[in-house]
Amino acid sequence: MHKRQWDTVLYGIAEDQAGYFTAAQARAAGLHQVRLVQLAQQGDIDRVSRGVYRFTRFPVSRLGSYMEAVLWPQVRRPDVVGVISHQSALSIHELSDVSPARVHVTLPTTVRIRREVPKRLAIHYTDLAAGDVERVEGVPVTKPARSIRDAHASHLGNDLVGQAIADGRRSGVLSIVEADRLERELLGTRPKRRRATPARVDAR
Repeated sequence: MHKRQWDTVLYGIAEDQAGYFTAAQARAAGLHQVRLVQLAQQGDIDRVSRGVYRFTRFPVSRLGSYMEAVLWPQVRRPDVVGVISHQSALSIHELSDVSPARVHVTLPTTVRIRREVPKRLAIHYTDLAAGDVERVEGVPVTKPARSIRDAHASHLGNDLVGQAIADGRRSGVLSIVEADRLERELLGTRPKRRRATPARVDAR
């Protein structure tokens, strides 16, 4: 590989990941570990955690901590794709006032992490369908309806679940049909419908 080709390849990877990349991705792009250390010393990249880096030329993303969490499993398993889920996904979608203390990440059931999981992360194992996942500013995250179901399954209180559904209906990230289905399925309630106001007829 040409001595500068790694720059183009790695930058392309980081561009899809809010400026973040892993040491494994850097190696695959042709960047030697010694050069990686030099770039960090020069201030061209930041080491945000063990094996995870960020190009300083990118603006700091508001979702940077989520991208870092998604990349953490890939430090030793480049093939592993993590997805932000549960209460953390609700936060990204701005559904309810939930404020989780840890970042929730879902991994495929075939994956097992053998190293110690950082306390800031909560790892779940589920095989997500492609239709359950979208990207928000480059971060893979479960879609709103799936996020609400997962949060409910992890014992998020009904008040917050109900608020998430109401917020989703109000903002439009949930369709009326989706919101009604979630209310019946998770809360056991019938969606309330406002009665139409009869048209006023002026007396003549």
